[in-house]
Amino acid sequence: MALVDLVMPKLGESIMEATILRWHKKPGDTVQMDETVLDIATDKVDSEVPSTNAGTIAEILFKENDVVPIGTVIARIQTGVLSNSPQGGGTNTPSSLNQDTIIISSSSKSEAGAEASSPWGKPDGAAEEIPYQPAGAKVPASSNGIRFYSPLVLNIAAQEGIGMMELEKIPGTGNEGRVTKKDILQYVSERKSGKVQGSGYKEQETSNKAQEEVMVIPMQKVEQPAPAPSASMAPTVYTGNVEIIEMDRMRKLIAEHMVRSKATSPHVTSFTEADVTNLVQWRDKMKKEFEKREGTKITFTPLFIEAIVKCIKKYPLINSSLDGTNIIVKKDINIGMATALPTGNLIVPVIKNADQLNLVGLTKQVNALADAARNGKLKADDTTGGTFTLTNVGTFGSLMGTPIINQPQVAILAVGAIKKRPVVIETPAGDSIAIRHMMYLSMSYDHRIVDGSLGATFLTAVANELQNFNAERDL
Repeated sequence: MALVDLVMPKLGESIMEATILRWHKKPGDTVQMDETVLDIATDKVDSEVPSTNAGTIAEILFKENDVVPIGTVIARIQTGVLSNSPQGGGTNTPSSLNQDTIIISSSSKSEAGAEASSPWGKPDGAAEEIPYQPAGAKVPASSNGIRFYSPLVLNIAAQEGIGMMELEKIPGTGNEGRVTKKDILQYVSERKSGKVQGSGYKEQETSNKAQEEVMVIPMQKVEQPAPAPSASMAPTVYTGNVEIIEMDRMRKLIAEHMVRSKATSPHVTSFTEADVTNLVQWRDKMKKEFEKREGTKITFTPLFIEAIVKCIKKYPLINSSLDGTNIIVKKDINIGMATALPTGNLIVPVIKNADQLNLVGLTKQVNALADAARNGKLKADDTTGGTFTLTNVGTFGSLMGTPIINQPQVAILAVGAIKKRPVVIETPAGDSIAIRHMMYLSMSYDHRIVDGSLGATFLTAVANELQNFNAERDL
């Protein structure tokens, strides 16, 4: 027999930790290979963690809502069957281990016991498992200036009445300056004891007594009229006939992401329109044959993505991000497509290396990712690595929109509803009025990198690609 570690899996290049949402198993339960043991969540997507071995859950090292670094042991599975169990009916619990048990573990059992006994699922010393900076040191946020918060940290902040402005001022000791659970709990403790004000940490006291007096007296004068911490937690009274709906975890993350994007990038939005009659007629003519031959339906989305990819190759600066004063031009073209979930929330799965796929490949990728998103089957890696985003606001009847940039990208393109309109057509025989399929396109871009000339030129190029679609094209 052996004890095998179940570790928090790697969920993408930029993801360093995950929150445990729910355990499907408890100590003593049997588990099969690849059977789901727990559900986890990142700031990107929810995922299931399967068992890497068949056996019995020997111990669980973290509780629900704990935030766990990637690669950390979260549970142990006892494999094999005890030879001294009567008729093989013994339960493979930790108490039934004998001297022949082999433990495959990167940490001692005493450390695991200490983690389980902590009121937050981990002892304070557990932070040593990942490369934290010295406690109390202000660490800069990530290299692109964006600071991420785990769902647990956001929940604690909400419960304690800590707003985003105040949260931004809390020094983070986690990876890339992230605020850890320990950081925010320490801040809350010092906040309640009066060592810090609601606006942030009090300046460090000096050894000079005169300087201390100059510093302390104004602080006391400010704190005196301030309400007690309990008063700030008083519930807001709403008048009239209202319904109060608590944001779910994903909606809170979306809200944070949108606010952070507007605070990070100076948004500019350009608009244009395209005559997509040829594209609409070609799809109407080919969709039955395409579905019969390929086993999947062709929508407008892969046709839009194909046009975007062609234009990114002409204007590669659109496919970039900003790191301080360095512009990082991405050679990979990974197109994110905003997808609405049944809950009303939004998620952005990513088509990796879209420039290497033909129309059939794009269509299958679009449909597979959209289905996985709606059915909650997306993997964490499916939502990472995007370099440009497409959102189809026309799906819901909108003619156009002003989309918010999906950080750390520098541009996002929105396509509106396709409508029949009378349009003036220029022909060699003169101008005429015809009924055409028209569509508005809008693109928001980061004015720190993309100027109006480049943004408008790129958007016009996409419109021209769609407008000049070859109606005689083969599949």
